[in-house]
This record gives sequence, C-alpha cells and structure tokens, in this order.
Amino acid sequence: MLYVAGLDIGSTYTKAIALDSERKVVGTAVRRTGFKLAQASEAVFDDLMTNCGLERSQVVYVGATGYGRYTVPFRHAQITELTAHAQAAVHLFPDTRTILDIGGQDIKAIKVDAEGRVKAFRLNDKCAAGTGAFLEKTARYLGLTTEDIGPYAMRAKSPKAISSVCAVFAESEVINHLSNGIAAEDIMMGAMISLGGRAIQLMRRVGLEPGYMLTGGMTRNEAMVSALEAALGERFHVAPNGLGQLNGAYGAAYLGLRRVEKLLAEDKPIPPTAAQQGQVQAKAVRRWSAMAATRKRFEPCSDTGGCPVVVVKRPVGKPEQAAA
Repeated sequence: MLYVAGLDIGSTYTKAIALDSERKVVGTAVRRTGFKLAQASEAVFDDLMTNCGLERSQVVYVGATGYGRYTVPFRHAQITELTAHAQAAVHLFPDTRTILDIGGQDIKAIKVDAEGRVKAFRLNDKCAAGTGAFLEKTARYLGLTTEDIGPYAMRAKSPKAISSVCAVFAESEVINHLSNGIAAEDIMMGAMISLGGRAIQLMRRVGLEPGYMLTGGMTRNEAMVSALEAALGERFHVAPNGLGQLNGAYGAAYLGLRRVEKLLAEDKPIPPTAAQQGQVQAKAVRRWSAMAATRKRFEPCSDTGGCPVVVVKRPVGKPEQAAA
C-alpha cells in the first residue's frame, strides 16, 4: 500500500493528514503552531504517524502548504494555499465553485472551475476583526475556550451584533455590551454574525457562483456555519469528520498522491526532500510584516539631505570608517 501525507502549517494551527493509494484518509493530526514552525511540523507529523500506526519510511511523499510551508524539512513539494484548498474542495464536492476559508489570521474567498483551478480570489489579512482570531479573543474575554464558542453561542436569544470593523474597537464594544447587562451568549453570537457578514462581503467581491464550500477551523463551529448560511441565504458544503479544518492539508496530500502516481506511471523516481536538497528555510518571513528580511547594508544620508539607496561593499576584516 502507498501512503502520502499533507501538512498545512497555518498561523494558529498546524494540520496533517495521510492518504493511501485509494485516496482514503488513514489518519489526521492537529496541534497549535506556536512560533517554532519547523518544530511544529515535526511534532504534528509524529502525531500523524502515531495516529495512523505508520512509520515515517512508509510515507513516500509529503506535500506542504500554508504560510509556513517552506520550513518543513521533509517536504517533497510546497503548494500554495489557494491551490491546495481549491483542489481538495472540488475533489470532495465536485460541484464546488466558490470557497470561503476562515483562518486564524486571514479570510480567503476563492472562485474555482470544474477542474479545481483557481479563477479568482480575494484575501482579507489586514485586520483581525475579520478572522477567527477575533472570535477566539472575544471568547477568552468572556471566559470561554475555543471549543465552547459554538455551543455557547447557540444558546443566544437576542444576538447583539458587533458593529466595529476594527478588532481593537470591537473589543471595547464587547466590554460596553457586558457593562450594559447584555448576556455573554448574545454577544458571542453577535460577534459571529458580524464576522459572517464581512466574510460574505468578501465572497461577493470574488463573484458568487452556486456551489459554496466552507473550510477552515470555523467548520467545527455550528453557530458560525449557521451565521454564514443566514448571511448568504444558501447552504455551504462542509466536509464531514472534521476534514473542513484539514482541507488545505488534504489538498496537499491529494496533489502529492497524483504526483506520485504520475511518476510511477512514467517509471521515474520520487524526488528528494527539501532537507536532502538543502532547501530548508530556517525562518519564515510572516507575510503581514512590513519589513522584508535582508542582509544588504546601505549608505547613511548625507549632511546635504540626500539619501542614496546604494549597497555598500566593505572588504572583509577592515573596520568601518565613520561617516563624514
């Protein structure tokens, strides 16, 4: 039996899934990402092997996706999040044409064709108020765990919407609602309704086409799914057995399996891993950072006010001279 794996190194959670040669799910694993991405990928892969009852040597191909995909040393290929989500969605639900993925730090709206190719997409990664992180922060303020969010919100009788589009102001609004005696469950459900409305607006920008699918950790939240469907006025496909949260990892594994099948059909060898090729990125640059990683040195501005952007080449071993 042939086995492949897919890893999705997200900003909040790292997910892993294993498929066999018949495209059946053998096992899954999920854990918090933290700030050490390479260690997170190693740990979740160990969890996956334990859950599957497999040895690492039995997995012939590993596909990695997510913003930390370049930090996975044992990957055979890195796949963009958009491609991984699109391929998995259409494979699981062939009629899917519009995908909404709500992650910890961003929201993605993706429009795909019947082959799972990305036709258009929109991202909202500028403000936490439009992401799952906002719900988690609201829940912590209300004394709830992430797992409690959905069941607690379903008890709401009169949801109180959060009108602020900024996470900082939204938190102040939550505090104000509590001080006015509004029930915590009504505030929690109101936060979901607000997030759902912003997510649907993003989908409209990419172009609504029937065949809607919801992916990401919010698929585990019944209240969030209900809020989204109410805002859209349509039903969402949601992968069963928790696969919605692992949609990206599933897509990476699925594409990896197709790649292996093609290589075997052409009698070609499996390519080496990134570590074997010396391509491991030691540190991931977060995409929301305003500063790009660089080792270049620049000349200081002159006394006349000119600031040339010219690389200064200094001989090794010689001390730097003070600027005039």
